[in-house]
Amino acid sequence: MCGSSHTMKNGKRKGVQLYVCRECRYQFRNSAAAHGVSPSTIKRRLRYVEKTWEQPPLSGSGFVHLDGTYWGHNWGIMLGLDEESGIPLYLGFIKSETNQDYKDAVNSIEERGYAIRGIIIDGKQSLFGIFSAYKIQMCQYHMKQIVKRYLTLHPRLLAARELKALMDRLTKVGKADFEAEYSLWKMTWKDTLNKRSLLRSGKTQFTHRRLRSAMHSVDFYLPYLFTYQLPECKGMPNTTTR
Repeated sequence: MCGSSHTMKNGKRKGVQLYVCRECRYQFRNSAAAHGVSPSTIKRRLRYVEKTWEQPPLSGSGFVHLDGTYWGHNWGIMLGLDEESGIPLYLGFIKSETNQDYKDAVNSIEERGYAIRGIIIDGKQSLFGIFSAYKIQMCQYHMKQIVKRYLTLHPRLLAARELKALMDRLTKVGKADFEAEYSLWKMTWKDTLNKRSLLRSGKTQFTHRRLRSAMHSVDFYLPYLFTYQLPECKGMPNTTTR
């Protein structure tokens, strides 16, 4: 499991509801079904579980994975992990992934004596401005998944197939090569990207809107896709997956 909170229902098996992660496609059952009890029983038992965590004293420096994980609506944790050791630097109980939750995590980690050399996150766009003072690595795995959601696994449009192929090579190429190929792709398919369709109302709209959305996503995250290749970021991972 990748830890993503993006899940959806995926049919039933022997009367039991199944779910699937939109990111990694991992299929699972809910906790109630897995333990052979009703959802209300799970909720009743969990009511007596005390949610406490004492933030540990810290020292040293390194790269920090920041992400939120959920077990239900309005119930999850914000987790900060040290890249080298995998040790939790921060854990906070959250209802949703707000900007303040991320700020609290970073502030807490630094106030307890840990020097953050860089942050690895999985795509919440507002965070790139909030943490602009840090070296930020956008998770390349999540970047590929974002584009895949727009283009599907088997896009029909040739321009979309070429962009998907380029994204499939993201983890295998350097910054200069990727940027050159991506720039060439945009130039090659400029007319397709800018093509507009006439609506019955007389107005026009872009014909290939999902393709353009994929392109805009790459445009936004491009400055953060290869941070890990900077000399001062040696040892920084390119994904949030450990």
